Amino acid sequence: MTLPVAVLVSGTGSNLQAIIAQIDAGRIDARIAAVISNKADAPALERAKRHGIPTRTLPHGDFPDRAAFDAALLAAIRDSGAQAVVLAGFMRLLAPECIAAFRNRILNIHPALLPSFPGIRGQADAAAYGVTIAGATVHFVDEKMDNGPIIIQAAVPATPDDDAQSLAARILAMEHRIYPQALAWLAAGRLRVEGRKVRLLPAEGKEMETGMGAGTGERGEDAGTWLVNPPLEAGF
Repeated sequence: MTLPVAVLVSGTGSNLQAIIAQIDAGRIDARIAAVISNKADAPALERAKRHGIPTRTLPHGDFPDRAAFDAALLAAIRDSGAQAVVLAGFMRLLAPECIAAFRNRILNIHPALLPSFPGIRGQADAAAYGVTIAGATVHFVDEKMDNGPIIIQAAVPATPDDDAQSLAARILAMEHRIYPQALAWLAAGRLRVEGRKVRLLPAEGKEMETGMGAGTGERGEDAGTWLVNPPLEAGF
């Protein structure tokens, strides 16, 4: 059954666009029931409208307090009919009530290899620290920031010449691949949470691929080598 999802955004929505592309290509058995933003001028809303996706704006400054905003957000998600939630650059922490309502059905992507460099400066902190490997993480959302069980991670090289912008661009190229992949697995019912660990179940009638996916930048936007675990499937 096709999974209806709500996508929460605050910014440009490039990960939203990557997900839309994979849904349109038939690689994700999901439909975006609504794109919801806390910022009326978020470019992601225009991306959604171009694809005929319903949008909703809930400027957090219009509410008397955080509790009122959180209640309105949860109501908007439920009104859309969504059965899962995707955070695509949504710059607000979800309330415990929202997390409880969609336990193990809320995805987030973070531009670092968690648990290293949580928070809003993941790429900048990694570049400043001088790491030689950086990356991105898709995880389930729990009550702590950037803390939930990890679904998939992608590693990319970092160099001494990297700054926040150059490293962020390299990471973003992999975000656009692993985030749609994680949603595809969720929609197919292939993710099972066991404590802090997420087990990827085999597709019906198929053997599980083992090992890690690796490459040397066969796509133009990839710089250098990359490593993904679990491996990406064809088309992602």
